[in-house]
Amino acid sequence: MKPNFMSKIVVLSLLLIAPVGGISCKSNTKKTPPAEPTQELFFDLSLAQWSLHKTIRSGTMSPYDFAKVASEFGFKGLEYVNGLYPDVMNSEDKTTAIQAFVKKNNALAKQYNVKNVLIMIDGEGDLSSSEEQERMTAIENHKLWIDAAHQMGCAAVRLNLHGEKEEGKWIKNSIESLTALSEYAAPFNINVIVENHGGKSSNANLLMQVINQVSFSNCGTLPDFGNFCMSENWGSLKDNKCNDPYDPYLGVSEMLPKAFGMSAKSYEFDSNGDETILDYYKLLSIVKKGGYDGFIGVEYEGEVLSEKEGILATKRLLEKVAATL
Repeated sequence: MKPNFMSKIVVLSLLLIAPVGGISCKSNTKKTPPAEPTQELFFDLSLAQWSLHKTIRSGTMSPYDFAKVASEFGFKGLEYVNGLYPDVMNSEDKTTAIQAFVKKNNALAKQYNVKNVLIMIDGEGDLSSSEEQERMTAIENHKLWIDAAHQMGCAAVRLNLHGEKEEGKWIKNSIESLTALSEYAAPFNINVIVENHGGKSSNANLLMQVINQVSFSNCGTLPDFGNFCMSENWGSLKDNKCNDPYDPYLGVSEMLPKAFGMSAKSYEFDSNGDETILDYYKLLSIVKKGGYDGFIGVEYEGEVLSEKEGILATKRLLEKVAATL
């Protein structure tokens, strides 16, 4: 049966109002782009070792298998997490242990043809503490990892800014610590970057007040798509139940001008392969418009998929979204 005139009008109207772009706020009507990328990515893909922390801590996988696994998954870069190396962190002679860590990981990166991108530093003291000796010790501990990053050909070390609750003191202490570490790292061409990682550091506006007062150009940020919960110790927006969230899209925009890295956090995925809490179309659009073209690290923290499945789902999502931009 041929459609009548009014039916044609209805069909034409529906076509005209159909969405033509993939970038929007989260909604149930978002257009799903092609499953495979149709153009070269505007960034490089790295794997954050934290994506494998459960497997590593369970003893199922050695942290020194990181380069092998990342290569098998199709990543170009490696983002190490120092806390996943108990042979280093629990050593009585940490300097010697770090040298062994450097030598072994350099050989593995070369063997599997992947690049050392950065080292994420945890557990080495609070850089924003008002206890002067505690803060000085933290600075010296972080210098050991700056040395390691230099020897491994990394571009950066990622720091946390914890240790002080009062805002004014937090700003002052953070600036002083970052200035000392940035000055130390500058001759090695190492960037000292801060992640939004809970508390005041997840308040991007406040964090940038600190970063912009450090007079060294190698001091910057590592925007994490999902760590914008100011009421959580590590900032996770997991389960979408944060009592004090900072707008992640605004936060990434504010941190982007000083970004020397980028963390693609993911939790869970819907039937289209899209992240259920974070709008990757909107986030990657912000990143691209801001001119960022470095490494974006996959950091899966979900519970439903296995770590391997979650890593690959995040990688596919980044590729899928990038192909539409």
